[in-house]
Amino acid sequence: MNQPFLDLLKKRRTIYNLGRNVTLEKDELTAIIKEAVRQSPTAFNNQSTRAIVLYGAASEKVWNIVADRLKTEVPNEAAYTKTKQKIATFKAGFGTVLLFTDQPTVKDHEEKFTLYADNFQDWSEQGLGGAQQNIWLALAANGLGASLQHYNPLIDDQIRQAFDVPTGWVLRAEMPFGSIEKSAGEKQFLADNQRFKVFDD
Repeated sequence: MNQPFLDLLKKRRTIYNLGRNVTLEKDELTAIIKEAVRQSPTAFNNQSTRAIVLYGAASEKVWNIVADRLKTEVPNEAAYTKTKQKIATFKAGFGTVLLFTDQPTVKDHEEKFTLYADNFQDWSEQGLGGAQQNIWLALAANGLGASLQHYNPLIDDQIRQAFDVPTGWVLRAEMPFGSIEKSAGEKQFLADNQRFKVFDD
């Protein structure tokens, strides 16, 4: 059995200890990320996923926004100190991908294909999930680590203003990425009989 893709899936892990020891050029990385999104399937090929790729100070700005915004959300200073420490691990990465759903595209397809109108929001999330996975795998294939964060909708307004985000783009996730400074621990799995059923006639 040929399983290089399964080996790549195993290589893709949530990496919290990111760094900037990256040998690929930024334009190469950007091309990889763009192609990963471009080749990800969406319902009716509506291509509702959007991405903003950030490096350097622009990437750091995302995590400064998160840190500032969470200051009013955490219960006390001790909790905020822990929160800042976690955010610092994302800020230490080489870049960040912001992932969005283009709601005008979703609404347009709801109107064009009324029989399936109730499904397009769910389908847009599935399309987004495919794009996230493909970006992550493409980064892993090039020796880079990443994690997937969800500080939206708390930071939506600040992100929109900071990066001139079109009105219809709704932030769904943030993916910091960079060199792997510390590998992920062993992954635990549910027993197969809790997750799978197989029938053969």
